[in-house]
Amino acid sequence: MGCTVSTRELDAAGITDPDLRAAYTASRQINASHGRTYFLATRLLPIADRPAVHALYGFARLTDDIVDGTLPKSQQAAELFTLERTMWSDGHPVLRALRDTVARYGIDQALFADFLASMRMDLHVTEYATFEDLATYMHGSAGVIGLQMLPVLGTAGPRAEAEPYAAALGEAFQLTNFLRDVGEDLDRGRIYLPMAELNAFGVDRARLRWAHRTGKPDPNVRKALAHLVAHTYAVYRRAEPGIALLRPESRPCVSTAATLYRGILDRIVDADYSVLNRRAVVPTGQRLWVALPGVTRAAGQNAKAWARRLTSRPRSPRNASIGVPGSESSEVNSHRRISLGE
Repeated sequence: MGCTVSTRELDAAGITDPDLRAAYTASRQINASHGRTYFLATRLLPIADRPAVHALYGFARLTDDIVDGTLPKSQQAAELFTLERTMWSDGHPVLRALRDTVARYGIDQALFADFLASMRMDLHVTEYATFEDLATYMHGSAGVIGLQMLPVLGTAGPRAEAEPYAAALGEAFQLTNFLRDVGEDLDRGRIYLPMAELNAFGVDRARLRWAHRTGKPDPNVRKALAHLVAHTYAVYRRAEPGIALLRPESRPCVSTAATLYRGILDRIVDADYSVLNRRAVVPTGQRLWVALPGVTRAAGQNAKAWARRLTSRPRSPRNASIGVPGSESSEVNSHRRISLGE
């Protein structure tokens, strides 16, 4: 079934070159294997737009694997340098799919430079003093993911109006990942939760590591995490108005993704913030239940979108030239990570 779905997506997107189809298929497999929540939400997008999301995810995952791997820091830095230098010409399947997506949707290449700059920070920065200090990292690691996605999702009005909300939603996803993965990040020697926020509750690196190592409840750590979860809920609320600014057929996907990621915060609360030694995960059944209304909404919106595109196609000869239905429409090109994760 997976191959059939992948073939249908590629056909709908007008991707006919065999090597390029293989490249997109490789990215899709990465998304399906490593980004289960993100992948599920992607299934709510118009079928022709899904390969682009797989390509963007595949690139982010490719980079993450370099930074979070076991190679020496010097070798990781060298691989990141090589990736940035060759990503617009290298024959790697994920990079081929990325380049095609960037060209099709007119995604700003500078966003990828910002992303790689944040990935390089992971090689030498092990903690951040304040949210202000974290802001630069989060712009590159999360905000730009939302901005990369925006041309694919399309907007109902000027893209610039939606950009702050798209960046905020990417940051909300990233903060959720930080809270979910705090124990795993400690094992890598990193703390992404701002130290000033932790220190306000009497928590420093040593105390956090002790709680992680022993697995014993620590009331100070609990209070600090509760504070940061509340902060992250607020970022979701700040990002939420942006969903209404998207192209209608993209709204079910983004709304579902936001609900699913926010559900990770709910699981952290349900666990009484005991996440240093276990990962808060939304169960598969609950993910499917949350996604079900989105499937219904997406089906209706996609049917309307195809009807509009079919009636307008004779007046839009440029669409056929790049093989992406509606990709030159005012909705898609009007004036954009989810940090990525499960």
